[in-house]
Amino acid sequence: MSPIGVGGPALFLGADTPCVALVRPELDVNDPGLRLAAEQAGVTPEEFAGESGVWQVMADRTDGEGRSFELPELSDGEAAVFADELLAALAGGGGSELELGDGILVVSVDPAGDDRVSLAVRVVPPAGAEGGPLDVELGTLPVAELREDVAVFHRSVA
Repeated sequence: MSPIGVGGPALFLGADTPCVALVRPELDVNDPGLRLAAEQAGVTPEEFAGESGVWQVMADRTDGEGRSFELPELSDGEAAVFADELLAALAGGGGSELELGDGILVVSVDPAGDDRVSLAVRVVPPAGAEGGPLDVELGTLPVAELREDVAVFHRSVA
């Protein structure tokens, strides 16, 4: 089967596992892989693609615990504000805590020396989603790389 191209804004915090991702996937109904998959499933490309443009959170820890849920009420503007706040925390060298979506994500940014920060994220699924709060320690990450990733994400939602 052909791979299906997925676009849309995405912010990945962490390097592999553990990680926390905030994504808004967009599927192109004209993508050849999606059209082939839809044909094989006996549905239209639009039916196969379903609703795209809904924000999602995915979190994984090294012990296998994880959470994944949708945030249909989250706007691009709120995601942009979150990115602004994260950029400000990184510019300040850490020692900050910021929230997205009334505490759905709570990110702690602490200085770790040598142009690195320590990141931890508390993921709290909304009412009705499976699982309770999940704390994800992302370890120490280079500030410059993280700042670039967040800036790219910000530009994609601003």
